Order: sequence, then structure tokens, then C-alpha cells
Amino acid sequence: MKIIKSRRKTLSLQITEDANLVVRAPNSMSRKIIYQMIIKHKDWIEKKQKEMLRRSQLKDKVINRKMFLYLGNQYKLQIVKDQKVPMIFDEGFFLSESHLNDEKEILLKWYKVKSYEIIAERVDIYATKYGFKYRKIKITSAQKRWGSCSSNGNLNFSWRIIMAPMEVIDYVVIHELVHLVERNHSRSFWEKVKSLYPQYAKYNEWLKENGYLMNL
Repeated sequence: MKIIKSRRKTLSLQITEDANLVVRAPNSMSRKIIYQMIIKHKDWIEKKQKEMLRRSQLKDKVINRKMFLYLGNQYKLQIVKDQKVPMIFDEGFFLSESHLNDEKEILLKWYKVKSYEIIAERVDIYATKYGFKYRKIKITSAQKRWGSCSSNGNLNFSWRIIMAPMEVIDYVVIHELVHLVERNHSRSFWEKVKSLYPQYAKYNEWLKENGYLMNL
């Protein structure tokens, strides 16, 4: 457990990815009060710690087996001798033995290319269908945000979103397109998203539950 005091006014409890408890408290709050709060939320803390441990174990399992996500499915990475190109995708990732040391870089490049191809296509489909006007699309390496919309009409998407099922990708695309006309997450924004994509909450929840797996 780690206690961090600052000029904040309230106490917050956070469970990190490695299942440790971080307590953020006001400077004036005594340790007695802090420990009382921890005891009060004991069940929540233990539940979250178990969840984080489960996530960590699942993530390690996927990585150790050399399985990688693409459009919501897991595919095995296989090493191939005498393959002329660095990598081929054909219902699985086939990496040339001569490029073993460049595995991550090659996969990342492939993901970024596929991300742009698929996301650009989905953006064009929905922008045309619903009359949205955007400037250009950029693929980023963002870790915390699946997408964003700039004030000048540019749409940015993390390459990692290509690991999600197509329905989830479509939700993120529509989310950012709506930001072209609704700049914040107001009630009006969510009503617009729902009108265009009624099942959006289901796919938003999918990202919350599985987003930690979408990385190299």
C-alpha cells in the first residue's frame, strides 16, 4: 500500500495494474481516518485486486503464447524459415526467421498500416451516411485514448483499436465523428451517439473490460 498526501480535499482509493493499493489523501487527514476508510472499503479493494490479478495473468498468458489480437480474434505468431518478406498475415502471423529480432517493430508497422486502411474506410462510410465533414485521419500510438477529434476537424485514432471487433471500431469511429459537432461529452453528445449507434454502450463496456489486452 502507498499513501500519497497532497492539497486535495477528498480521499481516493486506486488499485494499480499490479494490484497494489494507492491511497490519495488530503494533507490534513490523519492515518487513523485513512485506515478507517480502507477498512470501510475492504470488500471493494479486495474485489478490484482480484480483478487486476486476473487481468495480469490473462495478459501474460496471451503474450507468452505469442497470440496477438486482430479485429477481435486471437492469432498465433509463427516463425517461418526462408520467407522472403518480414511478415505475412493469413489467419495467423507468419514471421520470417531472419527478422526475429525485429518482431515488435514489424508487428507495430503492420498494425498501423491495417489500422489506417480499415479505420479510413469506416470513417468514410459513416461520414458519408450521416453527413459529417472531417479534414484528415491520423493513426497515433496513444495509450490512454482510443480516439480524439481536434478543433480543426482532424480525427485521430490509436492503432490499438484495430485489435478490437469491427463493431467496437465502428463505435469509436462514430464517437469521434459526433465530436465534430458536439465537442464535449454532454447529454446531447451521448444522445447523438445513441441515435446513430444504439448499441454503443455495449461496445464502450467491451473496451473497458478488454482494453488492457490491446497492446504489444
